[in-house]
Amino acid sequence: MKFSHEEAMNKLEATVEAGQPVIGAGAGTGISAKFAERGGVDLIIIYNSGRYRMNGRGSLAGLLPYGDANEIVTEMAREVIPIVEDTPVLAGVCGTDPFREMDVFLDELKRMGFSGVQNFPTVGLIDGTFRQNLEETEMSYEKEVEMIELASEKGMLTCPYVFDEQQARDMAAAGADVVVAHMGLTTSGDIGAETALGLEEAAERVQAIHDAATEVDDETMVICHGGPIAWPDDADYVLNNTEGVVGFFGASSIERLPTEQAIEDQAREFKEIEY
Repeated sequence: MKFSHEEAMNKLEATVEAGQPVIGAGAGTGISAKFAERGGVDLIIIYNSGRYRMNGRGSLAGLLPYGDANEIVTEMAREVIPIVEDTPVLAGVCGTDPFREMDVFLDELKRMGFSGVQNFPTVGLIDGTFRQNLEETEMSYEKEVEMIELASEKGMLTCPYVFDEQQARDMAAAGADVVVAHMGLTTSGDIGAETALGLEEAAERVQAIHDAATEVDDETMVICHGGPIAWPDDADYVLNNTEGVVGFFGASSIERLPTEQAIEDQAREFKEIEY
C-alpha cells in the first residue's frame, strides 16, 4: 500500500482546505493514469470498466459477464500502479463476488500497492425486477457496504459509489471516507448515455446524498459523478449549486471523452495535409 489511510486523507483534506476541488480520475490504461496525475488529480481509480471503455465499449460492459471483474483489476494494477508516482490508487472491487474471500482479497490489493477501494462493479446501477432478485439472492448492495466496512477496518481509503440517501447513510456508517454521489452512466461522446437527469436535478440529488451522509458522519467527504456531469462546466455547475460537496470523480469524463475528441481531430488534421 503506497499511501496509508492517514496520508491519503491528509492529502484530500489539504486540497479542500486550499479551496480546490477533490478530483478523482478513472484510469483504464497506464497513459491515462500518467497524464491524469500530471494534470493534478487527487485520486486514481482503476476497475474493469476502464479496460472496456478504453477499448471502445460502453462503461456498462463492466456489469455484464465479459470477464472476472476482480481478476481484471489485479491485471490492470500491474499496468497502472508502477507508473503512478505520488497519487493514491484505488481498486474497483466487486463486493458481491461470491468466488472471493473478501478478507484475503483486500489484503492482496494492499500488497499490490492499492491505497483504497471503491465498490465497482456495483448493483447500484441496476434497478427493476432484476435488482430485486439480486437483493433476494445474496448479491445485494449490502454486500458492497460490508466490503467497504471491511476495507475501512483494514486501514484502506474508502470511496464508495452511492445512488440514494439511504445508501449514503449506510456507507457513512460503514466508515466511508469519501462518498461518491453517482448520477448514472455518463452522457456525451460516442459511447456515452443518451438518457440522463438534467443538471439541476442532478445537483439536487447530489445535495440530498451529501446531507444524508454527513447526517451520519459530518467528516465524510462527498463528491459527485456521472450522468449529466460530463464536462468541467457541468461539474462547476454542480459544485456551485450545492453546499458542502467538495469534488468530482471522472472516468469517462477524464479519459474517454478527451481521447475520442483528440484522436479524431488529430487524424483529421493529418488527412487534410495537401501536397
